[in-house]
Amino acid sequence: MTGLRAGRSGYSEATEAQQLPRLVRLAPNLYAAAFTLMKLVPARFILRRALRDGLLEPGTVITETTSGTFGLALAMQAALLDRRLVLVSDPVIDERLHRRLTDLGAVVERVPAEAGRRPGGFQAARLDRLAEIRAGLPASFCPEQYTNPDNPRSYAAVAELLLECLGQVDCLVGPVGSGGSMCGTSTYLRSVLPECRAIGVDTHGSVLFGHPDGHRELRGLGMSVLPANMDHRVFDEVHWLAAGTAYAATRQLHRRHALFMGPTSGAAYLVARWWAAANPAALTVVMLPDEGYRYLDTVYDDGWLAG
Repeated sequence: MTGLRAGRSGYSEATEAQQLPRLVRLAPNLYAAAFTLMKLVPARFILRRALRDGLLEPGTVITETTSGTFGLALAMQAALLDRRLVLVSDPVIDERLHRRLTDLGAVVERVPAEAGRRPGGFQAARLDRLAEIRAGLPASFCPEQYTNPDNPRSYAAVAELLLECLGQVDCLVGPVGSGGSMCGTSTYLRSVLPECRAIGVDTHGSVLFGHPDGHRELRGLGMSVLPANMDHRVFDEVHWLAAGTAYAATRQLHRRHALFMGPTSGAAYLVARWWAAANPAALTVVMLPDEGYRYLDTVYDDGWLAG
């Protein structure tokens, strides 16, 4: 089987095969980097490095705080590596995601609902509980997605794919959460294309770009605490989108281009479509982080949207 990098059985493992995006042309000057699960990029990179460096010996428990797809990426990797995984989440974690995490063997602990009313909200409470759990384990490894420089560093592979397939990228648009994907991909692109612009997409109630912490209906982007991997110098522009606007754009993305993605993808698509139309001579790439299966009962349900 030429063209496949050998894994344990001689073939590429599932996560390796899924980690890089499909490139889909949405307009003459607009491409989507559509991921099955974007968080596989840092999860696989960080855990493979830990394994190489002797930080993930048999019996070592992987621990992390997450309410989204980084936890799913870790659960997939932990299953393949035969390591225990303990995740600290919060009451608003998607139930479809929770079922998939537990089916993969992860232990998911949710901080109490009242923790959301404290400074830093659920994210600060999750970090505190994670520290308590790690203190009680004889051996643990935490990928530390918010502070680990290997998170943004891992996206060099995505930037290389864009350069190899497209040659030129004038503008990169994407949602911002931990800071890994946009900061890492943009930094690498600019090492080759110094004039490449980076446009971040955030939501109201997020502290990432100087706004006060508040309620965030739109999950998957934005933060209640500022992660160390967030490098504001990367961004040329930032756009804040409300949840309803992002949901509508997600459905448009599906109807117009048959791309079945989550609402953070819809938010990024709306901004990228606007920028590409305003700059027809520039090649724009939009990052679409994950598929829409977790949102069948919400964003893809007309009754839920109307409620």
